[in-house]
Amino acid sequence: EADYAEGISLPDLDLLHDPEDELLCTNLLELVQSTLGRAPLGPKRCSRLLMPAQLLAQVRRELLRLACSEPCGLRGAPPRLCVEHGKACHDVGHIAVDPAVVPTFQLTLVLRLDSRFWPKIQGLLFSSGPAFTPLKLSTGFRVIKKKLYSSEQLLIEEC
Repeated sequence: EADYAEGISLPDLDLLHDPEDELLCTNLLELVQSTLGRAPLGPKRCSRLLMPAQLLAQVRRELLRLACSEPCGLRGAPPRLCVEHGKACHDVGHIAVDPAVVPTFQLTLVLRLDSRFWPKIQGLLFSSGPAFTPLKLSTGFRVIKKKLYSSEQLLIEEC
């Protein structure tokens, strides 16, 4: 039995799995996609930002991992969404996960536009044209976690 226990990690035992956070994360990612669907990236333009399935899965795993050690789980972190393109980082929205819960930590999700499309994107952002231009996000992202109840340092996860 001791040999069996040595090969198992906590995630394998599923001790930190919270079914409520799983459902909440699904709903949260739907709100993220909705918010990205009308993201203000330029002075006069909104863009429909598209999340590839791989990015969605990675963000889901990361959010659940970062929330599992928190007192209120995902309910304690209203995420802020930012999109990087070029050297600029644009705040595209805040999402209220559960307004009845006092936040215990902050999550900032920094997504990136797919750099292969940057020259095309630059023209779209600063020209006249359709009000909503679909733009694809890269699968790379960064999550910044800041605990609000502790003096611990900022945690920045690069994925």
